[in-house]
Amino acid sequence: MPTINLITELPGPKSKALVARRESATPRGAAKLTSVAIERAQGAAVTDVDGNTFLDFAGGIGTLAVGHCPPNVVEAVQKQAADLIHLCAIVGTYEPYVRVAELLNEVTPGSFPKKTILLNSGAEALETAVKIARSHTGRPALIVFEGAYHGRTNLTLAMTSKYGLFKKGFGPFAPEVYRLPFPNVYRRPAGMSEDQFVDDCIARLENALVAQVDPSAVAAIAIETVQGEGGFIATPPRFLKRVRELCTQHGIVYIADEVQCGFGRTGKLFAVEHYGVEPDLICTAKSLAAGMPLAAVTGRADIMDAPHPGGLGGTYSGNPLACVAAVEAITMIRQESFLKRATEIGGRFRQHLLDLQTEISLIGDVRGLGAMMLMELVKDRDLKTPATDETLQVTQECFKRGLIAIRAGLFSNGIRFLPPLNITDEQVDEGMGVVAEALRVVETNRRAALV
Repeated sequence: MPTINLITELPGPKSKALVARRESATPRGAAKLTSVAIERAQGAAVTDVDGNTFLDFAGGIGTLAVGHCPPNVVEAVQKQAADLIHLCAIVGTYEPYVRVAELLNEVTPGSFPKKTILLNSGAEALETAVKIARSHTGRPALIVFEGAYHGRTNLTLAMTSKYGLFKKGFGPFAPEVYRLPFPNVYRRPAGMSEDQFVDDCIARLENALVAQVDPSAVAAIAIETVQGEGGFIATPPRFLKRVRELCTQHGIVYIADEVQCGFGRTGKLFAVEHYGVEPDLICTAKSLAAGMPLAAVTGRADIMDAPHPGGLGGTYSGNPLACVAAVEAITMIRQESFLKRATEIGGRFRQHLLDLQTEISLIGDVRGLGAMMLMELVKDRDLKTPATDETLQVTQECFKRGLIAIRAGLFSNGIRFLPPLNITDEQVDEGMGVVAEALRVVETNRRAALV
């Protein structure tokens, strides 16, 4: 039986009414992907207030590795709510907080003693990691990369790329943030091989430590192991290895941003495990707590202990309900069978996309790691001109057919696939059938407009 079941026009009348209330009550800057109002969800399926059921290829933008409402998580949250909803970890200690920290210290990469601080969001994790790095090194500067997304706070906006969507009108931003080229091999200069391009980006990184900022002033280099909003670009191994080497050489803290690419998404518990390098600090959130608001910074104990007592924390950081959800999610995701399944899902998506690429000229590139896949749409494969409008049209055509899909990339011309990792093969195939139909409609319309 198919998962998608559409019984009204989209959006339906109840969705229209609730979305209208939202638009009246909230600012336009808080944008929304679709015009449906969701009532419930299970696994990889979501049902709106009109009774329409959709397949979810967005997965809460990567927060739902264990799927919507897994029974064990629901039960744990319900039980915890009857005992302790909130206390504040600044006020006292409760077992779920401690257990999450212990689990993260156990499962994060690194053959050294570790400690963990719990927070609320990915942006807060990145900002806290920077505070820890600055406290440890006594240095002010940060190095980040083009295409990066690290959050929406003032400091993390300074660290984030893609100015027009995220930063326009919100400055001035925090100082001492140096942005360098990232080796996006798909968009390398014509005539340059992948190896040459990676070499060039390494050379630019090394040159920046002379021309832009001295290593003695750099507290941290923050890098997404796989860029998320930037377009699901896996960092080339030689580049990440060189980042690790430079950090070690100069006493710089290596911060791995695994907010989107962590917790099983790439087929490993952490994406950096594909690379054989060990970050000093690793930032997690999203799927860490099965959709509950929880984030963490885990890292070398001596670095984590640098800030003074009272320098870290927050009112809701490590809330008991989020913590029990995280214990369940970590326990599920760390299982070998779960990670194997994530790899299988990624392979199935990749094959669908590669098959479509042979048919649909709009698909310029197919890339990703594990079940973190993306297709980049271009108007011309040789020129790689971003097909930004067409990408939006594809997501709209998907929605009309009952599939939730979202965009990504500096030019907003990528469609990313972040399904719940308990999705079935049949659901993958069903959803990719919708993607194929949507691509064919948009490509046909585009060709007709060119005649």
